[in-house]
Amino acid sequence: MRNIEEHIEQEEHWVSVSDLMAGLMMVFLLVGIVFMVNAEIQRERVQEVAILYDRLRTQLYEELKREFDPDLERWGAEITPELVIRFNREELIFARGESTLSPEFEVILAEFFPRYLGIITSERFREDIAEVRIEGHTSSGWLGRSEDEAYILNMGLSQERTRSTLEYILNLDSIVDHKGWLKEQMTANGLSSSKPILDEQGSEDPGLSRRVEFRLRTDAESRIASLLEL
Repeated sequence: MRNIEEHIEQEEHWVSVSDLMAGLMMVFLLVGIVFMVNAEIQRERVQEVAILYDRLRTQLYEELKREFDPDLERWGAEITPELVIRFNREELIFARGESTLSPEFEVILAEFFPRYLGIITSERFREDIAEVRIEGHTSSGWLGRSEDEAYILNMGLSQERTRSTLEYILNLDSIVDHKGWLKEQMTANGLSSSKPILDEQGSEDPGLSRRVEFRLRTDAESRIASLLEL
């Protein structure tokens, strides 16, 4: 009789353990489903943001092209779909090895920048602009210097040129109403010869590499990061 009771107790024990295991499996299954649903929701949100900002980039590019196309050749400039406006006619911007803006470039900036600012601070785009970057670029050479010495010297030169450009812009009477916003959003970045312009053969084009660029960065990255934190 005792053996029968022990056998029944063992069966009851294994039944309770199997019930527990089944319950745990259901919990893990539900957690997995919830995780998959949340991951899919996040993926859809990120995709929505990416689509919106791709559309924003396209709209900004088209707006900038429409505004500046008639002037680009005269300014020695070009606009890329990456929202970069590139001034690369060397003789119009700086004297060789100098960081003082040429009179011609001052005239160009006085004509260009208030119109540029009018577009990027409009109601359509203002809240989506994360950064307005002024980038200074040089060619890789420096007469009589090693490659490393040339890079360091050109880094200093490119930084001085972006500071000169920024200083001139901030002193334009036509931008005074937006000066506070510009101080929050605009940066000056010297990049030395790290991003040369290459010709069709893949060799550096020294003349085109010596340039100043205005580059827009939208708020897409931080929006996506905030969605992933939800």
